[in-house]
Amino acid sequence: MAKRKNKLRLGLFIPPFHALNEDPTLCLERDLDLTQYADEIGLSEVWYGEHHSGGYEIIMSPELMIAAAAQRTKHIKLGTGVITLPYHNPLMVANRIAQLDHLTRGRVIFGAGPGILTADAYMMGQDAREAREKLDQGIGVIKRLLAGEWVTEKTSWYDLRDAHCHLLPYQDPLPIGVASAFTPSGGTLAAKHDTALLCLAATSPDGYDALSGNWKIAQEAATKYGRTMDPANVRCATDMHIAETREEAMAQARKGFDITQRYFINQTAHIAASPMNVTLDELVERGEAIVGTPDDAIAQIRRLEEKIPGFGTLLLFDKNWTGTEQKKRSLELMMRYVLPEINGTNVSRQKSFDWQGVHAEERLNTMQEATQRAFEKHAKENQTS
Repeated sequence: MAKRKNKLRLGLFIPPFHALNEDPTLCLERDLDLTQYADEIGLSEVWYGEHHSGGYEIIMSPELMIAAAAQRTKHIKLGTGVITLPYHNPLMVANRIAQLDHLTRGRVIFGAGPGILTADAYMMGQDAREAREKLDQGIGVIKRLLAGEWVTEKTSWYDLRDAHCHLLPYQDPLPIGVASAFTPSGGTLAAKHDTALLCLAATSPDGYDALSGNWKIAQEAATKYGRTMDPANVRCATDMHIAETREEAMAQARKGFDITQRYFINQTAHIAASPMNVTLDELVERGEAIVGTPDDAIAQIRRLEEKIPGFGTLLLFDKNWTGTEQKKRSLELMMRYVLPEINGTNVSRQKSFDWQGVHAEERLNTMQEATQRAFEKHAKENQTS
């Protein structure tokens, strides 16, 4: 495997997924606690989702989560993963993001998407089939607002008149990411608007198969706009939980997996051959998820690198398959063993270790000779006196 030009970073993607029998206040507190731990051990970023129906994904405002997390963390980047732009006036989104960027001292990443829950769009009287077109419009105008432009523009869903952000972001420019799953639209929009790419179905069958194709489409689209797509700005999201052994990891994740699956099956129960009717063992066997050891995690990352060489960040979905302490242990193993292997962190140390071993006999002889000389010198000095 060729040496990386850029180091792989590790992040968390918290939609979240919380079971219906748990106290929601404590669930949100655990999300923040996990964010604080991620900051302490050196993860690069955490993303919070936006959802309004279904009962499990109970973060309705990623901006509020970021504001709370910013008070508990020092270094980690905090992303909206993602704001569903068709639900919001673009000026209001730009203003909230700009203010958050100041409150976090430049740790905000603005992630945008079309929305995945059509039930959310239904409640607002929106046609979910128009979401991608609105996403395109929304990103374009928000980028202009965050850059300090005054915008007068009317579309089917907003009417801006001399709209502007009277407080500009702390960062210049503020980083932006666009969600992508199976279709090429996400990559095309990322190329058009010069943003990062969030591949949120990187290891699902259709998503993994589409990765290289969509990446190629994004690169070709970027060329048309006179720019290039940097793989370092690509985030690949996947399901991954590791422990010391595969058996231990599977035992930890099995119950939580079944609880989370109820949420997905509830949305697809009408489909005779629902892709959600799958066991954890089947998911792992197909390579869609890693529930195993650090070596298994390394192998999965290598698979993703074959699709998008040098992609910048691995995002781990937090689906609450395990308890909080088991999650933390998994993240610790990722930071201690997986990332160093991928990034070649210890190559220099290994070379020095090997060099020392090759010359061990020579160095030992030298040390023994030096010791003998010291004794001889001491004896000679004592005889003289």
